[in-house]
Amino acid sequence: MTEQIAFQAEVAKVLDIVIHSLYSNNEIFLRELISNASDACDKLRYARLVHPELAAQGEEMKIELIPNKQARTLTVRDNGIGMNRDDLINHLGTIARSGSAEFVKSLSGDKQKDMALIGQFGVGFYASFMVADKVVVQTRKAGDASGWRWESEGAGTFSIAEDKKVSPGTSIELHLKKEALDYLDPLRLRYLVRQYSDHVSWPIVLKDGKQEETLNSASALWTRHKADITEAQYRDFYQSVSHAFDAPWMTLHYKAEGVIDYTALLFIPEKPPFNLFQPDRQTALQLYVNRVFISDDLPDLMPHFLRFVTGVIDTNDLPLNVSREMLQKTPVMSKIKAGLVHRILSELKKRADQPDDYQTFWESFGIVLKEGLYEPNDQKEDIANLCRFRSTVGEGWVSFADYVGRMKDGQETIYYLTGSDLETMRHNPQLEGFAARGIEVLLLNEPIDEFWTQTFTEYKGKKIVSVMHARQDLDKIPADPSKTTVTLTTEEEAALMGEVKQILKGEIGDVQMTDRLTKSPVALITPEGQMSMNLERLMRAHHQPTAFASTRILEINRHHPLMKKLAEMVQSKKDSAAIAETVWLLYDQSLVTEGEPLKDPARFSEALVRLMMQGL
Repeated sequence: MTEQIAFQAEVAKVLDIVIHSLYSNNEIFLRELISNASDACDKLRYARLVHPELAAQGEEMKIELIPNKQARTLTVRDNGIGMNRDDLINHLGTIARSGSAEFVKSLSGDKQKDMALIGQFGVGFYASFMVADKVVVQTRKAGDASGWRWESEGAGTFSIAEDKKVSPGTSIELHLKKEALDYLDPLRLRYLVRQYSDHVSWPIVLKDGKQEETLNSASALWTRHKADITEAQYRDFYQSVSHAFDAPWMTLHYKAEGVIDYTALLFIPEKPPFNLFQPDRQTALQLYVNRVFISDDLPDLMPHFLRFVTGVIDTNDLPLNVSREMLQKTPVMSKIKAGLVHRILSELKKRADQPDDYQTFWESFGIVLKEGLYEPNDQKEDIANLCRFRSTVGEGWVSFADYVGRMKDGQETIYYLTGSDLETMRHNPQLEGFAARGIEVLLLNEPIDEFWTQTFTEYKGKKIVSVMHARQDLDKIPADPSKTTVTLTTEEEAALMGEVKQILKGEIGDVQMTDRLTKSPVALITPEGQMSMNLERLMRAHHQPTAFASTRILEINRHHPLMKKLAEMVQSKKDSAAIAETVWLLYDQSLVTEGEPLKDPARFSEALVRLMMQGL
């Protein structure tokens, strides 16, 4: 019986873009199908180790390309692990990867741009519809008694039916569009296999009539000597394992020898993959044991802060029949992981000496690498040396070493400010006192900055402290005294602070005088150890309930003419209504400056209009 099933909505949208795209590089469909076929052969080889009865098939695994000019079909066939009914539905009818909904939301409707996104997403099988107006899949899973036939024209549905005549493995028959008939040409197929898939470790055999020809070298790329591999071959292998279209920003190919021997072929992309920040995204590494594929789902093979690294690890120091659960616990894996992390961070350090080149990496993956300052690990100092930040000095990127090298005489602390918008941060009142003393402040404008600054609090003996905390001691670094025009007396300060506390009772935790402000009359700060205002905003934006911090402190600039005038009004005990309105205006102004919502915008607006009318 044949079932008719609708594609998942995300798949339908992807297919619509693929089918109607004018995308010029449609030849990558073959790379994707061969890559899938190679994975199927890898999985069967591993399955035979665990279930020896599957080896009864006995046939040497390979990938076949069968062009049929008369029928206008191209068939890609493998004798790998195969699929059953559930596999067909899950793998060909849905996007069974994390973040599919977010991926589809990111599609803009511009088909050229969306094709690049689809490439990043790696929906390899659906690339078939770039060249075919009908696709027929015949497959039988290893060990099953019967197979299945899957068929679709990419128009919203697919059919599926049991077929007991299907041989083990998977056969994908593409009914080519008129404009894609050149893919029946053996010369074209030879070129594409050598261009994109020469590294595949299974024979790729072209069957042209009665003739058979193996098109690839069928040797795993990572087993070859680096001197024998071209940059183009590295790029093609990277694109194959990552389903990407860009070139790798860094290629790292080496053999580790010692207590543990392994070969690593690793890549860092130029551009971040679309699902880099999906909560369940893991590192995209494939583990092989003596060139036998074991798993590509090993979260502990690479720390989360290096999850943008993709590639292959091959070792002889693990048993072939070890389970994935046991792999996670073996000390061999821990040693390999430690070696990988050390090597990657060392290579990044070398590239960091080339600022223009390193900027490409940092702007793509810096936010992820900074997670390493927060997560428990032994490499925090190395990670800190690789980090780059914006600061109040210039527009470029700044390292911790740059900052420490520019510290003022008497300065013992690295200061930072967190926020979300750099331009808004540059005008924050809390920076005024630092600017008056020529002290640089790091401007941290990414969400992760709120977290790593709570755990990584010292760099080379220098404390890392937020400018927003109440207890900032800048007395050791004097400001320019010529810029001070007025100063409140001790009596004026006491009277003004008492009045402001009374007026704002319940809104703030305390009032204090400060010398840190030079232009602004007032500013808000949070006591050390309390949640920052920026973190509160982030939590509200993610619908995480958090109480408004009643312990916020309103700082008063004791040298500001407005505060001098207000203090005189308080001492004269005249016009209490005007005093209260001014205090509320100043408080609301401090909220606006911090990007905080006003509790009573109408009151603020009315008071501001009255003030402007008086001025006019």
